[in-house]
Amino acid sequence: MAELVRSALLGDVPHGFTTRRGGVSQGVTGGLQCGFGAGDVPSAVAANRREAVDAVLPGAPLLALHQIHSADVVTVAELWDDDLRPTADALVTNRPGLVLGVVTADCAPVLFADREAGVIGAAHAGWRGAHGGVLENTIAAMEALGAHRERVVAAIGPTIARASYEVDDGFRAQFPEDAGRFFSAGRGGHWQFDLPAYVAARLLACGIGAVDDCALDTYADPERFYSFRRATHRGEPNYGRQLSLVGLA
Repeated sequence: MAELVRSALLGDVPHGFTTRRGGVSQGVTGGLQCGFGAGDVPSAVAANRREAVDAVLPGAPLLALHQIHSADVVTVAELWDDDLRPTADALVTNRPGLVLGVVTADCAPVLFADREAGVIGAAHAGWRGAHGGVLENTIAAMEALGAHRERVVAAIGPTIARASYEVDDGFRAQFPEDAGRFFSAGRGGHWQFDLPAYVAARLLACGIGAVDDCALDTYADPERFYSFRRATHRGEPNYGRQLSLVGLA
């Protein structure tokens, strides 16, 4: 059975962030591996995604994306098949009876809801997407469906944490000087970057109602989470993906 991390802030909104516990995948990506780009058996990925969705909103269709670290947002008006999923990094809807999903493996998954308006969203916010405006664009797309940003709440799921995320001077130089609170000095020429804090700050700067960070580090817990950076450091041939889900009943 799928294990889900849930946010008290989202409360009774159908949602969850998967871990690797559950599922049918085998080998280095064993468990509830939900990404099609992980070199996994397609039927196993499909079964894992179904298991995850049914733990959130049983029987609902899943709408997901081909993610490219962009700031692009899709407004869901009709269903699509997995092999025809659009290229973008966030999606929003006011259509009940379906589930929106994004996959991550260190990047920040963010789930949004305006309960009163009946509008939800999901975003894949790696540093490039967050830096490029995917969070702001998601909120704007929700507003176009009738949401009000002061009522929107957002939950940040399992993400690589500052202690695990070493970056170099070139990375730091892409951020303004006043972003210093998201960086702490590391070994020579390197920094530790706080991606979830950066994401939370950008969300709050938009004027939304509240933000919840689950404060779980994907890199540091190999028994529970997949991590691109950890797999790279270990020289593993591939890495799994978590699936973050939000639906409207």
